[in-house]
Amino acid sequence: DIFVENRRSSICEVPEIVFGSMPNDGGNFLFTEQEKDQFLSIESEAEPYIKELISAREYLNGEKRYCLWLKDIEPSVLKKLPKVLERVENVKKLRSESSRMETQELSKTPTLFGEIRQPDSRYILIPRVSSENRDYIPMGFFGSDKIAGDTCLLIPSAGYYHFGILESQMHMTWVRYVCGRLKGDYRYSNGLVYNNFPWPENATDDQKKKVEDCSQKVLGVRLQFPNSSLADLYDPNTMPPELVEAHNNLDRAVDACYGKKFTNKEERIEFLFKLYKMYTN
Repeated sequence: DIFVENRRSSICEVPEIVFGSMPNDGGNFLFTEQEKDQFLSIESEAEPYIKELISAREYLNGEKRYCLWLKDIEPSVLKKLPKVLERVENVKKLRSESSRMETQELSKTPTLFGEIRQPDSRYILIPRVSSENRDYIPMGFFGSDKIAGDTCLLIPSAGYYHFGILESQMHMTWVRYVCGRLKGDYRYSNGLVYNNFPWPENATDDQKKKVEDCSQKVLGVRLQFPNSSLADLYDPNTMPPELVEAHNNLDRAVDACYGKKFTNKEERIEFLFKLYKMYTN
């Protein structure tokens, strides 16, 4: 028997994975698209401080969400934004009345999210919960101007090679065996899934380049269907043939990095656990 334990860091040399930022605001920093437009119609000068917020549900279903992002705002500017200041006061009150000492402490900085982990670089975003019906968890790249919420995990400074490995059948086989579940759906975690995943040991530069090329092809095919959400694109019944083919090519490129051809998921997980055991020993 092999026991997979929660880890604070990866067993391989790969970029660190972190949680998205948590508002802890009682909804005062958050807007739907309609609420955002209505708010800006009253206080238009707040526009530079409203950012797109990426949360798992909206990301997967092609919806938009926004937030007040007041990090580094000048106090003199904030005082000229009464509607923004009103929401800041609401956050301060909400936090100060909490029964948790940690939340009460956050009332001293009511302009900020409760926990801020927003990277300064481009990052890969992974929704923490995804349907078990999908063959792949839809992941994506975002720039630092898009705020990742705490319903997502993110990997700063990751590249197309990392994206390709994570969007492959090798990684998804590991996910199915190792991840937690939420009513049957995949519950992706940093400490259990990502940090224990055995990445290829001796992939060559040419093999990595092939994974990168196939990764960009997957992302490119997604863009060919601008009116379809990721939930639509990755539904097994509606997944476009072009996207199926792109993922099949990516799977073959990733398998080559492991130096082996697999005929079924059982072979994959057996191989991965052997690799895991070797790495952890």
